Amino acid sequence: MSHNAFVSREVERLVTGVPVSDGAGVKLKRVLTHDLQRRLDPFLMLDEFRSDNPDDYLAGFPDHPHRGFETVTYMLAGRMRHRDNAGNEGLLSPGGVQWMTAGRGIVHSELPEQQDGLMHGFQLWVNLPARDKMTEPGYRDIPEGDIPVVQAKDGVGVKVIAGVAEDTVGAVTREATQPLYLDIALDAGTRYEAAIPAGHNAFLYIYEGELAAGERGQKVVAGQMAVLANANPAASGVSLQSVDGARVLVIAGRPLNEPIAQWGPFVMNTREELDAAFEDFRAGRF
Repeated sequence: MSHNAFVSREVERLVTGVPVSDGAGVKLKRVLTHDLQRRLDPFLMLDEFRSDNPDDYLAGFPDHPHRGFETVTYMLAGRMRHRDNAGNEGLLSPGGVQWMTAGRGIVHSELPEQQDGLMHGFQLWVNLPARDKMTEPGYRDIPEGDIPVVQAKDGVGVKVIAGVAEDTVGAVTREATQPLYLDIALDAGTRYEAAIPAGHNAFLYIYEGELAAGERGQKVVAGQMAVLANANPAASGVSLQSVDGARVLVIAGRPLNEPIAQWGPFVMNTREELDAAFEDFRAGRF
């Protein structure tokens, strides 16, 4: 019996993260920037934070508001304390994920709960459809032990944060955007074919080592994002091959194809909705 051959997406372009400062002076690498929001709809932003210098992160992110989207914080090293005005509190520990739905409005803080050592992780912003932008805020702390890890083959481990991989349902599912969020570890000399739903916008972010992506073998190194092409409707995912070992995030989602109106921490569909968000925040209605 034969099976359908895997057809890989190719790399459309490479993007190198840019250093920025956010919160109370936390140093970050911003990878998915404003100019890519339409191309990578429903994703709005991806930051990597990585430092063993406490001066780079100790001030953290004091109280700040959000409306109209979801934030996904994935911690590899270090600990971050979350508090919000809905009464939620949680400690994000190594390997864990915080998935927060800002909805109609939330004010929260994210403060490091350590004085020294390595702080390393990512924050991804996922847009909400117009119908859900004013939904009730929500918050979920997902410890490392609750996130499935699949040994896809010898030398390849797949951590399924969201979506489905290797017939394993991840820790989070969403109906509207159907996000796929995988953390894949490839040992030296391994190859893996990561399935990606047709029609999803998708990208890779390499944070350790380097790999060759797609059948053309596009080289992607640590600190680079590879935007994956949508051109071939027969493509079933992306092939990844590593010579010396790599760690890579594979992120994909179903586009909303809706207008994006953003000002800072508010993401709505129109300027009028942004004005209303400002007014509601100033009036203490979050």
